[in-house]
This record gives sequence, C-alpha cells and structure tokens, in this order.
Amino acid sequence: MPMQDTPEDPQPGETRSVPLPGSERAAAPGVRDSLGPVDPSRRIEVTVILRRQEDMADGPSEAISRDELASRYGASAPDLDLAERTFANLGLDIVESDAASRRIRLAGSVERMSSIFGTSLDELTSRSPDGSAVTHRHRTGGLQIPAALDGVVVAVLGLDDRPQARAQFRAIPLAAAGTSYTPPQLGKIYNFPAGTDGTGQTVAILELGGGYGQQDLDAYFQGLGIATPSITAVGVDGGANQPGQDPAGADGEVLLDIEVVGALAPKAAIVVYFAPNTDAGFLDAIVAASHANPTPAAISISWGQSEDSWTAQARTAFDQAMADAAALGVTVTAAAGDNGSADGATDNKDHADFPASSPHVLACGGTRLQADASTGVISAETVWNDGPNSATGGGYSDVFPVPSWQSGISGHTTHKPAPNKAGRGVPDVSGVADPQTGYQVRVDGKDMVIGGTSAVAPLWAALVARLAQATNRRFGLIQPLLYQNGTQPASGFHDITVGSNGSYHAGTGWDPCTGLGSPDGTALLALLQAKP
Repeated sequence: MPMQDTPEDPQPGETRSVPLPGSERAAAPGVRDSLGPVDPSRRIEVTVILRRQEDMADGPSEAISRDELASRYGASAPDLDLAERTFANLGLDIVESDAASRRIRLAGSVERMSSIFGTSLDELTSRSPDGSAVTHRHRTGGLQIPAALDGVVVAVLGLDDRPQARAQFRAIPLAAAGTSYTPPQLGKIYNFPAGTDGTGQTVAILELGGGYGQQDLDAYFQGLGIATPSITAVGVDGGANQPGQDPAGADGEVLLDIEVVGALAPKAAIVVYFAPNTDAGFLDAIVAASHANPTPAAISISWGQSEDSWTAQARTAFDQAMADAAALGVTVTAAAGDNGSADGATDNKDHADFPASSPHVLACGGTRLQADASTGVISAETVWNDGPNSATGGGYSDVFPVPSWQSGISGHTTHKPAPNKAGRGVPDVSGVADPQTGYQVRVDGKDMVIGGTSAVAPLWAALVARLAQATNRRFGLIQPLLYQNGTQPASGFHDITVGSNGSYHAGTGWDPCTGLGSPDGTALLALLQAKP
C-alpha cells in the first residue's frame, strides 16, 4: 500500500518541529554520577530511519534481491531527497544514505543535534544491562523532528548511547562442569544432516563488544580435528574486533558464537560484525549483515534485553530491519534470554526478551541435556532452570501480536498462567543452554564451559546453514515451515515436556519455555524437502 504524499520542502530558516511518536525514553537505571551537559561542540553521529514506500504486510513469499527490496519496501527517492536536504540545510552532515534500509547516517555537533531533535544530552554513569557501571550520553522524554519530515522520519537512534543489550551467556570453569559437550558432539546428538558442513553458505554473527584472537581459534579447532573455518571481522559504526579487554565478559560471547558455528558448519564462511552496544549500533549491524553480498543464510544474535527497556521507535525499526532480512532470505536466530520468565526485571512481572520477541526472528530457548556423546542418544532433556537469574527466557510479548503461523497453538491456551491478551510467544525452538551441561569452548587462552541461550542461537544458525546447503535454498522466515499449521507436537523436534522457567511450564507441543523443542536436524531436513 503506497504511503501518503511527501510533504513540501521546508522554507529557508524554517525550524518548526513536531513530536516523533515512540521516541520517549525513560531514565537509565542505576544512575550514579552525573557529569553535566555533554560538550556542545562534540561531534556525534545518529541513525535516522525513514518510512517504507510500501507496506510489507506479511512480506514476499520468496526471497527477493536487495534492489527489489529498495524499489518496493525501501525509502522513496522523494522522501530520501527531502530528508537529506532538510538535515543538510539545518547544518548536519550526511555521512551515509541508503534507500534499501531506509537509513540516513547524520553527523554534527551535540549543540546542533540537540536543537534539531528537541532534546538535551547529559553525560552520566549508570548501570548497564550486564550490571557494570558505564559512562554515556543520556536523554529522557521524547524527540522532535522538523515539521517538513512529519510522517517521513520514523526513528532517530543514537543520541543517547547507553548500552542497549546484554550478552546472554553463562560461563563456568571446565573443572566445575557436571556434563559438557563439544559442538560436534551436539551435532550428533541433535542429528544434524549427514553430508552437510555449510559449504557454499555464509553465517553472520553480531557482536556488541569483545573480540577474538586467531591463536585461540586455531588451538580450539585443532583440538577438535577441524580446519579453522573462514572467519572475517567487519566493523560497524566504529566497532572493531578487540580481544583481551573483557575475557570474562564479551570475549566469552564472541568466542562461543564463532566456535559453535565454526564447529557445526565448518565449511561455511563466518562473518563477525562488531558494533557499539547502542540502539543505533545494534540496528546498523543487523542492516550491514543482512544486506551483505553474498547474502547470509543466517544471522546469529546472542544479545538482547527486556522489551520494556527499548524505545517503541527502536523496537519498530529493529523489527522492520529483521523483516527486511527475512525478505532477503536471511533467517535471524536470537537468544531468548537467560533470566527466566521475568527476564531479569524487578517489577514482579514477566517479560519477553527483544529482539527474540520480534515475529521476524527465530527465538532460541534453553534446555538441560543429558545424552551419550558417543552414541548421540538423549536420556533426558528438560527446561533449563538453575534459579530465577539462571534459566531460559520465554513467555509472551507485550508489544507484538500473535503471528499467523503461531495462532491456534495449544501453548497459548494451556500453559498457564498466560496473559489475557497473550502476544507473540517466545521461544520458537530450543537447544542445550544449562552451563552445567554446556558447551566446551576456548576463551582468551582458557578452556571453559559456557551455557546460556546465547549458545543456542549460533547452534540454530549453523543448522539453518546446513539445511540451506542440503536444500539449495534460503529460508528467510522459517517459522511457518517449522510450526506446521499448529500440529502438536511438531515433527522434527524433541518435545520438551518437563520443567519451568519461572511462571511458565513445559508441556506437550509448543510452550513458553522451550518452544517447539530441540532439533532433530535430519527429520527437519526431510520436512523441509517435502515443502515447496
């Protein structure tokens, strides 16, 4: 459906502004030190998102090219031109402009940005999503945009550069692990399709901090008897591969993601996108990965935060970016969270984790796994729950409605207590995440065991790459195929029926703890081969 007509150009000197819906931002949690206003002369960059020229609705049924995405669902040429000229006339520099992703990257002084967008920026120290103290730019309340761009600009991200997300992983010393598995052992346990190794496929991994060293990777893969895969680092918005600065934190996430994908899809090309941990950096990384050439089969995201910790404009912009990824044939896998049904919130309410709660993302929950690594036989698999802050995320979105492919599944009515108006259910799928039955990895020269749903996202991304190789197709939004029109329990999965993640309990078929279950890769391949 075409959008409304483009507004007329602003007259020279015109500065009339209008509110930007959804831009309201609450104060950062745990504010400690306020350092006063940000230096007004400091140069900063922000990402502006424009409206689509045509509503995507359910999206194309087949993967489309980036050119087609731009021509149908991107920003219109008049909108893009108007926005560029408006911001340039107001004294901002156009760093980058892209119709397909509907983004304009702007640069200018804090003073100019604050004036144009109707806000004030302070510098302060607050508590980041991982609990550490961090100093950043900060704003509260809503934003304004030039009246000429009313309805054209739908999001302005990056003015406030507080950390947006946390890495969803749990690490323990190798000696303390009760049971642990190498990724190839999990490939056997989860019956990944024989004769596939990711050849011809690309898997993108998004990271919001940390880094990897080649020596670690070479030692790890040599220990598995696997040639080190092709791994490339790409910087976004000034982000870079910086190993050794956070071995107990972000480095663990980065190495876990790469080692799981590389061991399970060793012939796939792995591209790791490093971006700042801000709403703008996170979004720009998603765009960079999904719009890359060659188009990846999957993007793995192991970072997230409770839905209510995002602005409405950011959630919408992210969801639309991941809808674009699906239209391009990319399957986005994301960790469902490691803090139980409350997702770490302290308001005594349950929360879904975002971006996993986007209906355009394959949300990945966690299990506790007991299996014979030599035979691949599973003796027990239950919901991962070691306590309120060490359990799989899962539940129902407060902002995204139930998608068509999830409507009618029994979990929305039988796994009480569910909200009266239950939204999109999380997760869709699962895999082992309990650190007590976790993944053997190597981080900054140390062998350790890591769990968390952050390990499940790369596991599923590797499986998608192998399924894409076997079928010679890209799946994009794969959920309609996996949910099989509400058939319960779904074939191709180990149905997890025991355990809870706090408020919600597992049961037959889909549930808001482990979704459809953990994968039987070979059975899933047969299912996908039977589908057009």
